[in-house]
Amino acid sequence: MIEQDTIKLLRECDAGIKMGIASINEVLDYTNSENLKQCLSFCREKHESLMKEVQKLLDKYHDDGKEPNPLAKGMSWIKTNTKLVIDESDQTIADLITDGCNMGVKSLNRYLNEYKAADETSKDIAKRLINLEEKLTADIRDYL
Repeated sequence: MIEQDTIKLLRECDAGIKMGIASINEVLDYTNSENLKQCLSFCREKHESLMKEVQKLLDKYHDDGKEPNPLAKGMSWIKTNTKLVIDESDQTIADLITDGCNMGVKSLNRYLNEYKAADETSKDIAKRLINLEEKLTADIRDYL
């Protein structure tokens, strides 16, 4: 049970990290403020670092990880590009990223509750990812 919950939690972290990186990449070129760009770039780097940790653990369990849900990824892309066509402002970017972070935090907390038997290392990664998403939303509030 511990191993299965651990793998499942790591897969969800993997998908969430990939979704976060993709979302940041989608908006980064539209960013006007250098400070906002730095916040997003820093967060992307932290996501990439966590992704390496997750991949190392998944490799240990001989698991390929998980890609983000294609429907969710597609809907995110449509929403992002539609909003940016209408308004290419830092406010729009902050709004989109905040929505994504909030969805990520909600999902990750749900997975932490669902996969209670996961090992402490994978729970720690999920919690660090949650903290990273929460920090980003706090850091970009001034742009909302």
